[in-house]
Amino acid sequence: MSQAVKPYPLHFKPEFKERVWGGRALEQFGYDVPPGHIGEGWMIADHPNGVSHVLNGELAGQGLDAIRERFGASWLGEKAQSGNGRFPLLIKLLDCNDDLSVQVHPNDHYAGLPKGELGKTEMWYVMDAKPDAKIIYGLQPGVDRASMAQAIEEGRIMDTLQVVSVKAGDTFYIPAGTVHALCAGVLVAEIQQNSDTTYRLYDYDRPGLDGKPRELHIEDSLNVTDYTGAGASRMSTAGTPAGTWLTLAESPYFVTDKGVVRGAWPQETPADSFVVLIVAEGAGSIGWADGRLDAKAGDCFLLPAPLGAYTLDGEMTVLRSRLP
Repeated sequence: MSQAVKPYPLHFKPEFKERVWGGRALEQFGYDVPPGHIGEGWMIADHPNGVSHVLNGELAGQGLDAIRERFGASWLGEKAQSGNGRFPLLIKLLDCNDDLSVQVHPNDHYAGLPKGELGKTEMWYVMDAKPDAKIIYGLQPGVDRASMAQAIEEGRIMDTLQVVSVKAGDTFYIPAGTVHALCAGVLVAEIQQNSDTTYRLYDYDRPGLDGKPRELHIEDSLNVTDYTGAGASRMSTAGTPAGTWLTLAESPYFVTDKGVVRGAWPQETPADSFVVLIVAEGAGSIGWADGRLDAKAGDCFLLPAPLGAYTLDGEMTVLRSRLP
């Protein structure tokens, strides 16, 4: 292969993960989903626990890890430096056929982090939700470490948690330290730090895929929970006008916007950061100087920083993430 590869939008084959709470909803996007309870599609991933591979163009078959090592900042942008040397973000689609464990993520500075891991600040965009779908999002007012620990000891942790209703188009920002759980009947896009560290507070006393109870991490969870509120925020994005970007989340790790495409809409990549595009609904295309790619719901693309001008076209809703 020539050393000189012109930048182009990379479309990835996801790495699928079986989860006790997963289902089959990711099949609707046309992916070859393996058998079982598939809860997660790691759409753009560069992690020891999963790497996504390019489907299109000159780099087809290459893993994101190899692309990052080969091109570095020349493609990913000068901002694309993470604390562990990997691609800084992990992009997932989650099919929640059942409730996820009640969980919390550490920040980058927690002493108990596994070697080589970062903390995990993340966000959700609800792509689909069944009627009456809910999630767990934060703590009841006044809950502190002592009252949380007592509730866990007495088997009533649910009394300490906030349960909120969700619908398609809702978005949730989940800084590290926020107790949370997706519940049955939602399909979400997740943008997060490139980390696979989760501490479970409660798992409904159910068996895992191996028939044994999944491990809980009570002490770590109590340690990393932010009882004063970590800055979590939520919003409904219903009625977002076409041709404008609505900012969903601004964090030290990513900025994510929602755009509604109705016809041709010119864009440009920032010189210092890649752009991730997730098609949340509809269909259309991504055009650039050297070509055009079809895009449909469930597709995720990585646009290199030096790509420059590109055009979104069609009838689709798109999430755009970049580095701050």
